[in-house]
Amino acid sequence: MGWLLRMSSIFFALVSSSVFQHQRLRFATFSGILFFNGFSTCFEQVPKYSFLNQATSAPASSAYDYIIIGGGTAGCPLAATLSQKATVLLLERGGTPYGNTNITYLSSFGKPLIDVAETSPSQRFVSEDGVINARARALGGGSCINAGFYTRAAADYIAAAGWDPKLVNESYQWVEKMVAFQPEVKQWQSAVRDGLLEVGVGPYNGFTYEHLVGTKVGGSIFDADGERHTAADLLKYADPKRLTVLLHATVYKILFKHRGRKRPVAEGVVFRDARGKLHTAYLNPNTKNEVIISAGALGSPQLLMLSGVGPSSHLQSNNISLVLDQPLVGQGMSDNPMNAIFVPSPKPVEISLIQVVGITSFGSYIEAASGENFTPTSSFSMLSPKIGQLWSVPPKQRTPEAIARAVQASDDAGLQGGFILEKIMGPLSKGYLKLRSKNPNENPSVTFNYFKEPEDLQRCVQGVKVIQSVIASKAFSEFRYDVLPPQIELLLNITGNSPINQFLVDSALESFCKDTVMTIWHYHGGCQVGKVVDSEYKVIGVDSLRVVDGSTFHDSPGTNPQATVMMLGRYVGVKILEDRFKV
Repeated sequence: MGWLLRMSSIFFALVSSSVFQHQRLRFATFSGILFFNGFSTCFEQVPKYSFLNQATSAPASSAYDYIIIGGGTAGCPLAATLSQKATVLLLERGGTPYGNTNITYLSSFGKPLIDVAETSPSQRFVSEDGVINARARALGGGSCINAGFYTRAAADYIAAAGWDPKLVNESYQWVEKMVAFQPEVKQWQSAVRDGLLEVGVGPYNGFTYEHLVGTKVGGSIFDADGERHTAADLLKYADPKRLTVLLHATVYKILFKHRGRKRPVAEGVVFRDARGKLHTAYLNPNTKNEVIISAGALGSPQLLMLSGVGPSSHLQSNNISLVLDQPLVGQGMSDNPMNAIFVPSPKPVEISLIQVVGITSFGSYIEAASGENFTPTSSFSMLSPKIGQLWSVPPKQRTPEAIARAVQASDDAGLQGGFILEKIMGPLSKGYLKLRSKNPNENPSVTFNYFKEPEDLQRCVQGVKVIQSVIASKAFSEFRYDVLPPQIELLLNITGNSPINQFLVDSALESFCKDTVMTIWHYHGGCQVGKVVDSEYKVIGVDSLRVVDGSTFHDSPGTNPQATVMMLGRYVGVKILEDRFKV
């Protein structure tokens, strides 16, 4: 079955070969992968948030009980919860997701990721590893631009985190009532599901949000009409009289009190509005009041450093006044590597997003998506070079010129089929983050060190082997071509100039993993629990300051972290209020 490794690079041969001249294949690009029928007939229900304002309307100085930096996947549920009993200021550097059809509808998935303008809800960055990536810049955070898969963390993950299982479950349910849905599973996804079970990824756990070894159908934040429900929807739980949300409010630094104190104490923040005007927000006088950073795995360690909390030598080299020497800020950065195989199909496939997942016992997660090409201008694939997913060349060769060539090639292609992906758990490989400048709008430098740890690489190899087996399974037979040796040799020769994987000449599984690695946008770390924050998410060595988001994770929870990040915002908010009002 080694030939299946090259399925992603031989689909043009399938078109050229006399074996398949009678078929015209349509390439599964991302508009097709993530697209529900009937989207054009639904209308977005825009919440009427009285507390939502542009930062330009903010006073020069103001005061609140809690100041939350980042209105993302954690920040929104946290703000909604805290506003039930305290005054809250939520500062978001991006705009609103409401009324933006590029965010709302599945048909537009990828459009924010392809948009590199400063007004885009997605901000592209490239890690030092060479892998192109993205960070969110909108109210609702990553839930505004992701593929929508919703699944909880495993029970052992929850136990290792030291979380209260009862409150965790209640917090998940609080989130799910507003943003989670059961997808409709059709033929192609069913074939992947049955193929996983046939090759031993069992048992079958049905539709569930739970993370269980075996094969299951997970949830989605897209409803039956293909409309996205983001973390911003959780603000419907807020008390509008106690919450203020400011958009296009970029925080430049956290303010601290020093004199006469053993430890620095956070007392407020400085932020700029869209016109560049400075504003200051302070905490009301009360030792229970706090500044809470929820700016994401890049933004949170970056802001701590910009505010003087980080490695002293690095801060000094950037001419930043030291508040606290904390060498572990920015350490432990990880991104779960993703690899994929394109499977051209002899018959049309339904349009589907990621619905089925195979959770293996060895730490690899198998997922799939399918669809058809609509037009070159709407081909926004999860594996499209248009959004930076250039898997045709090794990471260090993913230059702007290489991207341009791959985009042109994908526009010229027309194939039907789908992708089967694998993502490893963890990962064990860790990297680090450093500042490039004192400008919070500029991406920091980040290194993830994909596959640095041998166990990560072996998990990828095992995952790709499972994909091979699924493609070869009886359950999947109607969606694959029966290509047999020695025809494969000819097809590989024909595809020497294939625009996808044209540089993939080593069929070894390890090389395949390294050379085709992409992000699945599940990066985390930089402010990890036990290193930068304590078990209550309080910054170690500083008072009145917490970090609550994915930057605190050591490993990515479940097969997709967004459910757990939203849960964490609610969970910590409840804990904070319990402590605030305890007798």
